Amino acid sequence: MSSLDGLIGRKIGMSQVFAENGDAVPVTVIEAGPCYVTQVKTLERDGYEAAQIGFDPKKEKQTTGPLKGHFKKAKVDPQRVVREVAVDDVQSCETGQVFGAGIFETGELVNVTGYFKGRGFQGVVKRHGFRGGDKTRGQSDRVRHPGSIGQSATPSKVFKGTRMGGRMGNKRVTVRNLQVIGVDAEKNILLVKGAVPGHRNGYVLINRAG
Repeated sequence: MSSLDGLIGRKIGMSQVFAENGDAVPVTVIEAGPCYVTQVKTLERDGYEAAQIGFDPKKEKQTTGPLKGHFKKAKVDPQRVVREVAVDDVQSCETGQVFGAGIFETGELVNVTGYFKGRGFQGVVKRHGFRGGDKTRGQSDRVRHPGSIGQSATPSKVFKGTRMGGRMGNKRVTVRNLQVIGVDAEKNILLVKGAVPGHRNGYVLINRAG
């Protein structure tokens, strides 16, 4: 098992695999790595232990000057996404190291973090699951409206957190305890049971559960 507890990946899409008993298992296909260690955080210098990793190389002309120096110091090409992950043994982790999907094993559980799809401005029926009003009794034009949102003279305000229409989606979400169904270390492909947040080609962070 690798000292690294997580990887940055890209969501490829969804598929299915068949279990030994013939059941179809829905899986999400994730390109997990290669990830390059760009910095090692130590207890003495930074106050905590972690590894900073980068994923998805990009051109130097698309990289700011400070980041160019940061990647050059680590002897790594500029990376599009940089995140920190926990490490079991920081002494065994060095800048420039490369990690791929092979750090995970079939059957173990992972937590996947990503940004789920943005839905724009939505009303209460779609955003919160309200059933809407009756179509009779003189309100045919208010079927999908929220109804009353406030009180009378006391306290004479709308409470913070009241469910109303607004922007839906584009929030950071973590789906926990997803089982790894398959690992292709050569192609850096993970098959994770179930759905993970985000659109196709969206970036995700995969961490070991627990």
